[in-house]
Amino acid sequence: MTATLMTMAHTERADLADFLATCAPQDWAAPTLCSKWTVKDVVAHVVSYEELGVAGLLRRFAKGWVVRANQVGVDEFAALSPQQLLEFLREHLTPKGLTAGFGGMIALVDGTIHHQDIRRSLGRPRAVPEDRLKRVLDLVPGNPRLGAGRRIRGLRLRANDIDWEHGSGREVTGPGEALLMAMTGRPAALADLDGPGLPTLAKRLAK
Repeated sequence: MTATLMTMAHTERADLADFLATCAPQDWAAPTLCSKWTVKDVVAHVVSYEELGVAGLLRRFAKGWVVRANQVGVDEFAALSPQQLLEFLREHLTPKGLTAGFGGMIALVDGTIHHQDIRRSLGRPRAVPEDRLKRVLDLVPGNPRLGAGRRIRGLRLRANDIDWEHGSGREVTGPGEALLMAMTGRPAALADLDGPGLPTLAKRLAK
């Protein structure tokens, strides 16, 4: 039976929570691949939209518009301790509100990417389950909010560890997880990639 986006989002959050439970206090204060955000900040972002109704969303976007709304949410959760954030995450494994949008797609995509933002920065890699990774890889290129389309335009991306490819043109190859992170603007993933299209992708990520 094929898992739904919502089921995958729930499982991804559960995996993240289990990992965070193993993190030391200094890990929570460590920087991540998200510019200016610590591990604690990224976790706050992942859950910061969970209990907002329409009115709450409007207030948040009024404070920070679209660009800064995410930072507004992180700031609102700043007073919580790592343990409190972890408890909040465990209480919200099934996405609600904005993150439940499109059948759980927002929570699944953001959750998977941000999980890797944390893992990579702490030097604690994981193998993202193949079915989950392929589903996220399929969702990212056409998502205008993530900006992947402009980064991979005219390139063919091909995973060498799972059955996935996208686009046409000069090829960029590597693990599916690295392709995901590069598509979403993480230069740290470029070291895991290869192919004649890599210089073009690297140049676009540098902008």
